[in-house]
Amino acid sequence: MSEKGLSLKESLTKIQDGVKRREEVRQKVHEAARSATRLSKMAIFLTHQKRFDEAEKGLGEARDLFSKIGEVSTDNPDLLYSGIVDAAYQEYSEACIFLSLVKEGRFVGCEEIGAPMFSYVLGLADVTGELRRKVLDSLREGETCLAEKYLEIMDLIYIELTGMGDAYFLLSGLRRKCDVARRIIEATRGDVTIEVRRRSLEDSINKLRESMLES
Repeated sequence: MSEKGLSLKESLTKIQDGVKRREEVRQKVHEAARSATRLSKMAIFLTHQKRFDEAEKGLGEARDLFSKIGEVSTDNPDLLYSGIVDAAYQEYSEACIFLSLVKEGRFVGCEEIGAPMFSYVLGLADVTGELRRKVLDSLREGETCLAEKYLEIMDLIYIELTGMGDAYFLLSGLRRKCDVARRIIEATRGDVTIEVRRRSLEDSINKLRESMLES
């Protein structure tokens, strides 16, 4: 008999019920995390299309899902730190930061969007990939100055992340993400440089042609 007077069978039955309840909660958490990830990915897509209101609505729904995860995980707080929840928060952070940069030209902090600080930092590192797409889109549209602006933001993100001191080495996954970001930035800088030189040469040729026609 246990110290509370339960038989071994009764104790194991109670544990079995607890395991079953935890599994039900785990499934709800994973389902909500997958939905939040999907909404965040869609928000990034919508931001590229400048459909900001729709992106904000989706991120609001994702934030509600994170609140739901917190509520159902009251008795199982470890589920809040599971890999799938952390990945969802990273995607959400990336989407929020990217939307704010494109729409308002500013960075949002982790407290403002309600994301854990570690997930926020890792999501920030991934923003460089989306900014590269903005740079390339800007170059195709002939907006060289805007492309250079986004490249500057990419540089800023990388410099600030790699300058975090001990946190840069201690936060799992950050160094790898920064290595990827560095390669993305180098490739993007090359694309911008080539396009700027091409446009400069094109302008020089046009000016020469105009001067020859006037003479």
